[in-house]
Amino acid sequence: MAQLDTRAKLEILADAAKYDASCASSGSIKRTSRDGKGIGSTDSGMGICHAYAPDGRCISLLKILLTNSCIFDCHYCINRKSSNVRRARFTAEEVVRLTLSFYRRNYIEGLFLSSGIIGSSNYTMEQIVEVARSLREDHEFRGYIHLKTIPDADPELIHQAGLHADRISINVELPTASGLKRLAPEKSQDRIEGAMAGMSDAILDTADARKHYKSAPRFAPAGQSTQMIVGADAATDRDIVSRAAGLYGSFGLKRVYYSAFSPIPDASAVLPLQRPPLMREHRLYQSDWLMRFYDFKPGEVADAADDNGMMRLDIDPKLAWALKFRGSFPVDVNIAPREMLLRVPGLGTRAVDKIVAARRGRRLSLADIGRLTVSLAKVRPFLIASDWRPVALADKADVPLPPPPAKQMELFG
Repeated sequence: MAQLDTRAKLEILADAAKYDASCASSGSIKRTSRDGKGIGSTDSGMGICHAYAPDGRCISLLKILLTNSCIFDCHYCINRKSSNVRRARFTAEEVVRLTLSFYRRNYIEGLFLSSGIIGSSNYTMEQIVEVARSLREDHEFRGYIHLKTIPDADPELIHQAGLHADRISINVELPTASGLKRLAPEKSQDRIEGAMAGMSDAILDTADARKHYKSAPRFAPAGQSTQMIVGADAATDRDIVSRAAGLYGSFGLKRVYYSAFSPIPDASAVLPLQRPPLMREHRLYQSDWLMRFYDFKPGEVADAADDNGMMRLDIDPKLAWALKFRGSFPVDVNIAPREMLLRVPGLGTRAVDKIVAARRGRRLSLADIGRLTVSLAKVRPFLIASDWRPVALADKADVPLPPPPAKQMELFG
């Protein structure tokens, strides 16, 4: 590998890290250095990887790979062993210096660190852990740290990562075992899930210990997350929703991230030639939220898919579900239980809570609902108010749908 200066390494390894989506910081504990001790802070609300805090601030982190060299040859990965890309590698000390330097310049509020596998899984994991250990112990860094771990590494190394990091990622990579075997034959779903189970148990054990002993160490206080690549294999949206639900239920994940497959240079012949629509990724995130915040069961979300198991791209999954199950509507906002109000297209969790609180004092009219929601036109066909009852949902024409999206013209079509 040619000798590169720090700037050249950063250019290569920051660009190589852009394919990893699982880098939000929601759920982390609050740590500050306002007492004059240490450096850094996580006292900035949710979201750190170029995301937005509740007060609207955009906050960011240094998101890099330790190296983009790798002994694995996963077909979908730009950094696979056979890929013809420029390689670079940081030492643990260089990553520590960069993180502190960027923080002192107010460029970042934390670190997201991943890596290709060099030498062995254990050696690479040792280097990742050393970065976090040095930041926490040698420099008293109190900012956010998110480490992407290697499932094949020794469980003790993964445990050490959890002692220093706020959040841990263990990526399942692809939605199905068959897809993983076909596109990443050196990886194993059993090993990945084994590592996730071990992390889940450690998080629960530590949380229980801290209830009894204040001196018990913290362990990945922001939990663990994972990422699935969408569109690289034949998995349908129904398959992906089912897989995500299983991961949430089995391992108590904080988030499942969905990343639309992006064609890479010198791609393998087993990969699709075109990327999936970005709207597909968006619909999967909406489906995920229905399960996490709207009390939809996984089977109900899957019911929103079409006959081919795919979510409609022209309307969101909640509206698609409502149109499929029109017999459940309209809903009377003055007497319907909260779980049914959450199924009304156009009503978010905050609006539902406001409706439930407001109707305790009086019966709500359509105008009242309009003051509590963003779009009255969207919710009106699906609800009953004290002065409003819609015509039955006979067909799609009854429901205001968004205009078809504009299509980007091909420059060389």
